[in-house]
Amino acid sequence: MGDLIEHLREGLPPEAVLTDPDVTASYANDMASFCTAGRPAVVTLPRTVEHVQHIMRTATALRVPVVPQGARTGLSGAANAADGCIVLSLVKMDRILEIDADDRVAVVEPGVVNAALSRAVAEQGLYYPPDPSSWEQCTIGGNIGTASGGLCCVKYGVTAEYVLGLDVVLADGRLLRTGRRTAKGVAGYDLTRLFVGSEGSLGVVVRAVLALRPAPPQQLALAAEFPSVRAAAEAVRQIMARGHAPSLLELMDRTTVRAVNAMARMGLPETTEALLLAAFDTPDPAQDLAAVAALCTAAGADQVVPAEDPAESELLLQARRLALTALETLRPATMIDDVCVPRSRLADMLEGTEEIARKHGLTIGVCAHAGDGNTHPVVCFDPADAGEARRARESFDAIMALGLELGGTITGEHGVGVLKKEWLARELGPVGLEVQRGIKAVLDPHNLLNPGKVLDL
Repeated sequence: MGDLIEHLREGLPPEAVLTDPDVTASYANDMASFCTAGRPAVVTLPRTVEHVQHIMRTATALRVPVVPQGARTGLSGAANAADGCIVLSLVKMDRILEIDADDRVAVVEPGVVNAALSRAVAEQGLYYPPDPSSWEQCTIGGNIGTASGGLCCVKYGVTAEYVLGLDVVLADGRLLRTGRRTAKGVAGYDLTRLFVGSEGSLGVVVRAVLALRPAPPQQLALAAEFPSVRAAAEAVRQIMARGHAPSLLELMDRTTVRAVNAMARMGLPETTEALLLAAFDTPDPAQDLAAVAALCTAAGADQVVPAEDPAESELLLQARRLALTALETLRPATMIDDVCVPRSRLADMLEGTEEIARKHGLTIGVCAHAGDGNTHPVVCFDPADAGEARRARESFDAIMALGLELGGTITGEHGVGVLKKEWLARELGPVGLEVQRGIKAVLDPHNLLNPGKVLDL
């Protein structure tokens, strides 16, 4: 370890090399449950591309594993340390390098916080759509690493659709530039998309060129109360099938609604079995909401409440933003699943999850990006109760199995990390797994970048 620290300090300022065990231990894990984490040998806080290159060259020379990290708000264990590793925290590389209103691009370092970028581009009448629930804390580098989504995905898509180009430091310290800053470009293989969602296992992103959009009008929202999740899912199907383009289409089951009410006293209807929130940022959102309200009523909604102005809309949407926090109050710990299914199977997913909760004797609340079929079942449990913890893990796995059975995927936006490695193998199949392992071997032949995540080699 002495050689490692000495070599790192040769190319890094003193404040960028942390060795105090109490300090390094605080970088050991992200926010996921049931994910093992090791003890890092050292934490590095680079500020420049050259710093990152020096770290990777040192790691390769000494064959030391490296775990890239952002704000550690992830939910899959992808940022968890390995024993004896170098934690490469990118939070100090937090500059917005350029905002180009003419070309509608931003150039940023990986440590830029999502909300900070969103506010900066908004000052120029532009919009960066990806908005994970943790947008006030999570970083662009972390968003790229996990290909994260957010509430607006139903209309605007996920992070991958906004990454035009990347600068990536490879395992041996070389700097690779991928992609472009033009609106179109198909030269060569799409290496940019390869790195998006790779969870730091193929290279370290040190710069990103991001696409921007013109700022949309302020959105208006409505809330619709349903007597069953199947009725709510039918409303979602009808809304999308009729060609509507909501900026948000979110669903909360009865467990989630009651948890939000108990925590925030928001006055949501306690009798509801499912609450659907829809919003539009179109030139005439009131007209769009009226059409969606009619579809909700036809699908069986007991009550539909449209907002009259943006302030009232924000109040409605606040309930959805509080969902995960509210569910965390029900038991000492939670496991947040992230299963995405075709919209046509959304009701089957929700009803199946309810049956899994009954079978395992657990509280499982579901909030969902209903418009794109991305469900977030939240398993609430007490980790001090061995039996309950075991049932929590079993229910988590049962939910993923259900998602695959319904033609879905084990993760829509949270990533694989440690939590879902074995399930990734089931989803990819042997040929897909072999190809992905081959890519990893080419870019990281010594398996130093985030070992033990995503793929087992």
